[in-house]
Amino acid sequence: MAELGRLITAMVTPFDADGAVDYAQAKRLAKALLGSGSDGVVISGTTGESPTLTHDEKVRLFSEIRTAVPKSALIAGTGNNDTAASIALTRDAERIGADAVLLVVPYYNKPTQEGLYRHFSAIAQATKLPCILYNVPSRTVARLEAETVARLSRIPNIVGIKEASSEMKVVEAVLAQSCPGFLMWSGNDSDTCAIMERGGYGVISVASHLVGRQVRRMLDFCVQRKFAEARTMHEKLMPVFSGLFVTTSPIPVKYALNKLGFPVGGWRLPLCEPDADSAAKVDTLLLSTTIDLPLPAKQRPA
Repeated sequence: MAELGRLITAMVTPFDADGAVDYAQAKRLAKALLGSGSDGVVISGTTGESPTLTHDEKVRLFSEIRTAVPKSALIAGTGNNDTAASIALTRDAERIGADAVLLVVPYYNKPTQEGLYRHFSAIAQATKLPCILYNVPSRTVARLEAETVARLSRIPNIVGIKEASSEMKVVEAVLAQSCPGFLMWSGNDSDTCAIMERGGYGVISVASHLVGRQVRRMLDFCVQRKFAEARTMHEKLMPVFSGLFVTTSPIPVKYALNKLGFPVGGWRLPLCEPDADSAAKVDTLLLSTTIDLPLPAKQRPA
């Protein structure tokens, strides 16, 4: 398996003024993120507004960004609540040259644990790519139980999980019951330090759009088992971690990037711009945050 890295950014999808995917800006953003500490990017994940991207848009995004960053980890978000459609997109991602796929727990149709096992097994059997499970019950309602993750970890190309339940008992159970070598990435920036202390591998981050080098330093402390130093950095970064979730993500992070002078456009309905209170909170956050992302224009909001 290709080394996927400990710090992966769940990248936003830039749109142009007409609401179409801005592929050129997506390539620029991917390069900027990799230049500011990330090992790789997730394309067309939750932060990338995957529910409102078409199959063809996702395939082109995978292809364009693969060309732009040929030597860095590209993880394609190919999972949804339709197993057959997930398999089709996964096969396209493999053909294009993605390094791995991210497979979210199916949302809305609320499958049983056996249904979840069969869903992820079917996708894994249809590809040679490494598969990363994604447990995010706040978004999907259904959740992956630790016992189901343990079963899935026995499938050779299911290599890890993005764990975003924020339940440390779940984290501990998954890490204890899964096969040796099965990796866990934190799915919430605010949980990264706690998950790493329990044996986690890294984070699939939203905050790394803004503070990638600082998140990288926190991870380095964790890898070195310097957890006191890591916790100090965690506390320093908590305003960013929480501030980017003052309303539904990716609304705040796209607003922040636009405000900083790195245009990523608007949001596709049903997502929309932040309300005045949420925007003000992000404005305040940006004034007090050291930004790591290389910015082509202004360095601070007006």
